[in-house]
Amino acid sequence: MPTHPLRILLAAPRGFCAGVDRALDIVERALGVFGTPIYVRHEIVHNKHVVDRLRERGVIFVDHVREIPDGAVVIFSAHGVSKEVREEAARRPLHVIDATCPLVTKVHIEVHRLANEGCDIILIGHQNHIEVEGTMGQLPPERIRLVQNTEEAERVEVTDPERVAYVTQTTLSLDETRDVVEVLRRRFPTLRSPHRDDICYATQNRQNAVKAMCEQIDLLLVIGSRNSSNSNRLAEVARARGVPAHLFDEPDEMEDTWFEGVQTVGLTAGASAPEDLVQATVQHLLDRQGGEVIPFVHIEEDIVFTLPRELTHPSST
Repeated sequence: MPTHPLRILLAAPRGFCAGVDRALDIVERALGVFGTPIYVRHEIVHNKHVVDRLRERGVIFVDHVREIPDGAVVIFSAHGVSKEVREEAARRPLHVIDATCPLVTKVHIEVHRLANEGCDIILIGHQNHIEVEGTMGQLPPERIRLVQNTEEAERVEVTDPERVAYVTQTTLSLDETRDVVEVLRRRFPTLRSPHRDDICYATQNRQNAVKAMCEQIDLLLVIGSRNSSNSNRLAEVARARGVPAHLFDEPDEMEDTWFEGVQTVGLTAGASAPEDLVQATVQHLLDRQGGEVIPFVHIEEDIVFTLPRELTHPSST
C-alpha cells in the first residue's frame, strides 16, 4: 500500500443488525441445548466467515428439507422460507426452530392479509434472492408477481387493477424502490403500500451513513460477502455518488492500487459481517499504512428482537 497515513472514517451503524444477532443467537443456543449436529436450511446469514465458523462447530447447512434426517433439529435461516417448505418440514418428525428475521415475518403476514382482502401482490425485489423466494412462496404464483425494476413495473399484469398492493424485499432501501413504486402508482392509482416500518431499519441506516460519509471520503471499503444483497448495495450507494467502492471478505483482499491518491477512506460492513472482521481490517490498514481512526456516527441503533421461548426456557418446552 502507499505509505502516506490514512484518515479512516469508521461508520456507525455497521455490521450485524438485530435480525442477524437474533439468528446467530438462536444457533448458538440450539447448540447448547441440543448439541450437534444442528441443521440449518440455507446459510443462516450471507457471510462466509460466519457460516464457516458454524460449520466447524457441527452445524450442517442444507438447501432442502429432504436432506435432513428424521428426528433432527432444523433451523430456518434469517431470510425466511416459503409456505411449502414449512409444510414439508411439518410433515416430517423434525424439531423446527424458526430464525426468520421478524421484519421478514412481518412482510409474510402482510402478504397473507392483503391476499385475503382480494389484492394481487407485487413484490419488489431481486430474483433468486433467498428472501424473495420465501416471500414469493407465501402465495400461489398467480397471486404474487416479482418486479425488479421500472421496466418490469411498466409491463406487470394483474387480475384487477383496482385491487393491487406491493411489498418489498426487506434489504432494499426506500431509495432503491422509489422509482419502481412511482411507476406502479401511475399504473395502479389505488395501489396499497406496506407500512413504512416494514422496510429494514438496518438497510436504511447503513445506506444513510454511507451517503453522509461520501461527502468526506475518497474511497469506501465494504466488508461483506458477495452474495450479501445489503453489502452490495452499500458499495453501489457510494459509486452512485462518484466515490470508488470495494466489497471484500478478507482484509488481505485489499489491493495497493485502491489507495493511490486516497487520503480519507470510509469503512463500513454489511448487516451479516462480524465486528471482529471490521477490527481486523482497521488494524490491517494501520499496520500497512498508519493514520487515524475517526468514528463516523450517523445514528444510534437500539433494536433487539426476542428469541423463541423454546431456547430461552428450554425446560418448559
